[in-house]
Amino acid sequence: MGAVGTAILSVLVGLAILAPVIAPYNPWKIVAEPFSPPSPEHPLGTNDMGQDLLSELLYGARISLSVGFVAAAVATLIGTFIGVTAGYFGGVVDKVVTGIMDTFLLMPALPLMLVMAVFLGPGYFSIILVIVITSWPPIARLVRSQTMSIKKRPYIEAALAIGSSSLRIMFKHVIPNVAPLVMALTILRVGDAMIAEAALSFLGLGDPTAKSWGAMLHWAFRTGAFSYGAWWWIVPPGVMIGLAVFGFATLGYALEEYVNPRLRSV
Repeated sequence: MGAVGTAILSVLVGLAILAPVIAPYNPWKIVAEPFSPPSPEHPLGTNDMGQDLLSELLYGARISLSVGFVAAAVATLIGTFIGVTAGYFGGVVDKVVTGIMDTFLLMPALPLMLVMAVFLGPGYFSIILVIVITSWPPIARLVRSQTMSIKKRPYIEAALAIGSSSLRIMFKHVIPNVAPLVMALTILRVGDAMIAEAALSFLGLGDPTAKSWGAMLHWAFRTGAFSYGAWWWIVPPGVMIGLAVFGFATLGYALEEYVNPRLRSV
């Protein structure tokens, strides 16, 4: 499954990188009649303005994947730092951090994201910030548990005995040991971040001038493509989002199984 996920993601990332080269048209230019069905000139048809949807789909991969990667990476870094700090020091620090994590985890994610996105205003920076704020607590909780297990091992006690500082122990011994888990969590979180971006963009909270898969669905809904029956505008971005999430999920689960022997099949 990890190989399947890697293959899917390699294709999607390749399409995003090569979009300026392989896209048949400029996705912002009007090249045909509005709502034109698929044809040899326009394999995925056109939107309500007559823009080529295949070109829009290829360019949309850039923002959708970029938002997913950036949001997941930042959320993982924050969650890792907080989780390691809480798990290593324990005591009052752990209680305060655990209380904050529990508060975030008890809140419904989508309503919280909607409120924050409306408050921050439309745009992909706001979307990334919202995803980061709502995504770090589950990561911090897992890293905290792993850190609490690691700090009881003999080599940590030996490092303390020779006078190593807490900061040195965390960066030299704890973080390298939680890194494989963090890598798997990052891959899994990219898919979640892409779904969140698509949902917020669909609701009109993304950049209205940018091209993304969620924005394509937003404009399709807003301009009546659903009632018009323009399936060529609705199905492709949904399929691409599904493929990307499936690819990240399978690759993430494969990495998680690799770093956690208890999850391996007998």
